[in-house]
Amino acid sequence: MSQYYKMGDRTLWNPSNGASRLFTRQVALYEAELGLASGLGPMEADECRIDPAVFAAFANALLVWHGGTRHAVMATLSEGFVATALALAEKANIEVDWRAAESAESDYLKISGPHAKEWTTALRQKVRELTRHLAT
Repeated sequence: MSQYYKMGDRTLWNPSNGASRLFTRQVALYEAELGLASGLGPMEADECRIDPAVFAAFANALLVWHGGTRHAVMATLSEGFVATALALAEKANIEVDWRAAESAESDYLKISGPHAKEWTTALRQKVRELTRHLAT
């Protein structure tokens, strides 16, 4: 069994029920954390409709939130979801503002020194990899 994440007539992702259930539960968590709707509608008849404008705002806010998270456990816990959401945005041809994330990283590097992990580079790579793996 699988479920469909659709934007208009286009299927962006067709994960297994288990992967979809885990993702949608995390969507609800991050909607609460950000105080922002995700643009992902309810799963009805194995389909989830995505509002592109609302999802774009959510994806960008998620990236900024993640960029400002320097707590090691929080960053680790959120990285997989953030990468998956950004990969879904990529498949939807939604542009995210990586410059804002890079600016947050630049501010962080000034505080923590030159050996801090360049997380935007690593996150972009993870998003590219996941985008290829989001089955449609």
